[in-house]
Amino acid sequence: MDGPAGTGKSSVALMLAERLGLEMLDTGAMYRAAAVVAIDEGVSADDGDALAARIAEEGLAFDWSRKPPRLLLGGRDLTERIRDADVNTVVSIVARQAPLRAAMVRAQREIGRAHPRLVTEGRDQGSVVFPDAAVRFYLDAHPEVRARRRVEQMRAQGRPADYEAVLRAIQQRDRLDETRTDGPLVCPAEAQRVDTSGLTLRQVVDELERRVRACVAAGLLSPPRTAQPA
Repeated sequence: MDGPAGTGKSSVALMLAERLGLEMLDTGAMYRAAAVVAIDEGVSADDGDALAARIAEEGLAFDWSRKPPRLLLGGRDLTERIRDADVNTVVSIVARQAPLRAAMVRAQREIGRAHPRLVTEGRDQGSVVFPDAAVRFYLDAHPEVRARRRVEQMRAQGRPADYEAVLRAIQQRDRLDETRTDGPLVCPAEAQRVDTSGLTLRQVVDELERRVRACVAAGLLSPPRTAQPA
């Protein structure tokens, strides 16, 4: 599942995974962890080699016993820290660094091998990391809708949020994600595009679940653990 910032990928992926009895991987959280390293440890955000080395030294892992899985770096739980506003300002710079992206792609494929029944979401999952996945989705929404959703999410968490600032940040993030040389944000030709602008979270999950189960019925992938007879 791929798509730009603010399309609800993390929430959709989590709910979809729960309905299908699968595990869920938030790959954007991994790049956000690297952004935390850049900010908190003084590593340059555009030094991909240093960031990759630091991540390798500290050890990036998920606690799969929790739902959603908690993100750990060197044993520290960064699940809340990675959503702070300062992380938003540098994560796209961090994500452009080829050495770091190569290390992250390797790590994500290792996770995929260890957890083959997986809903994974990010920017390059269907185009680069898992191009042979049986089902690939690309979620999209108008920038204004995405900004409003992000503001509502931040305020619900008790964090200050300015709509215009969030909108500018999302538009800038889109430009950076779409123009980076390594693993740019694209909608693969074979991916199913879903515009979430006029849909609630539940409606999006309902639609994706329907499409996944249609693929199961067509014999394109094995039934989820919780699947009901078609």
